Amino acid sequence: MSEILDRGSLLWASVIMLAVSFLLQASVVPMMIRAQAVAESAMVFQPGAGAPDQEYVPPPPRHARSAWLAFHFYTPLLLLAIFYVPGTLLLSNIFPGQGSFGTVFRRDYSPLMTCASLAWAAANLPLIPAAWLLPLPALGVVAALAYVYFGVLMFFAVRTVSGMSNPAAAGTAGLSAIPAALAILAAQPLGFLLGWLASPFFLLFAFYFLGGELSNLGAGLRSRQNFRRMLDAATLNPHDADAQYQLGLIYQQRHQYTEAVRRFQNAVAIDPRETDAHFQLGRIAREQGRLKDALDHFQTVLDQDEHHSSNEILREIGEVYSAAGQHADARRELAEYIERRPYDAEGLYYLGLAMERTGEPSGARPMYARAIEAANTAPHFRRHAVARWGRLASKQLRRLPRA
Repeated sequence: MSEILDRGSLLWASVIMLAVSFLLQASVVPMMIRAQAVAESAMVFQPGAGAPDQEYVPPPPRHARSAWLAFHFYTPLLLLAIFYVPGTLLLSNIFPGQGSFGTVFRRDYSPLMTCASLAWAAANLPLIPAAWLLPLPALGVVAALAYVYFGVLMFFAVRTVSGMSNPAAAGTAGLSAIPAALAILAAQPLGFLLGWLASPFFLLFAFYFLGGELSNLGAGLRSRQNFRRMLDAATLNPHDADAQYQLGLIYQQRHQYTEAVRRFQNAVAIDPRETDAHFQLGRIAREQGRLKDALDHFQTVLDQDEHHSSNEILREIGEVYSAAGQHADARRELAEYIERRPYDAEGLYYLGLAMERTGEPSGARPMYARAIEAANTAPHFRRHAVARWGRLASKQLRRLPRA
């Protein structure tokens, strides 16, 4: 998925999906028509009292044929573009840190559409030979496995495009079954409309009058690729630490931590005072459980700038101590952080946790209460990002014994 974001094209992804869909129409749909026709022609009337058994062969099942013939090779692409991808982006907005739906749509529509089109093509490609080689029940099993595989690919697509955590990406990929089901249900009622949208007249009209708007849908992917190419060119300069750092941020957002660490280390090797790179190396080490490495990097950041990232360096050190079980040290660092930033929900939550674990639940209670208040009164654009700490503080507060 990362390679698709760096080198992919929405146009070619759409062409590939159309090609696979055309081959599916040519192989699977005729098989389904034949199978349904045979099933309907095998209807048998049960005999009445004293009447002889008689087999009834109905006329050709036109409604079955028309239902399957309503499937056009361009239908999956239109359903993906109109229902599935926008619906998945809307569902991703449930999770914190994504911004408003308008921002997410402009930024992520074309990257996610490109990844989803290629994922759909990869998942459905095995159905083409299976339609010629396997009986209908076995083909149904292959189709079910294909769509499970599509769901797995969409997990990686959502995670790579949006930078979500694994649970959030899994939740979004799972919930994306809802717009997928709506798209399938809408396929037949909207068959006429989809056919009209795919007509040469409408495509010419859209290109002439809406070309600018349609071009903007691909701006998200183009801007990412242009920025990436610019950074790759900048890294040719052996003295440009910032380019290495920016590439590291891209890989970190895509959860490619090995490559992110390599880029951050390159930045530090070029310029040992690249404080931001040390900070990100410490965060990755903490998330991976390498607490000693994390503390070493954070100590370097603290030596270079004790107010780095709006004093968040103190919170990060406190969280490392908390993860290591050094709750007294965590309490010291977090208390100093809260003195500097008294309305940070995450810092208040961890300070309450440190106080609780150092045997002072009476002091932890007001910290949790302040964390809940800070989460609830955060600015609208920050509320999603800090809501998690309010929920965790509420959970811990309920577990504390009443004073």
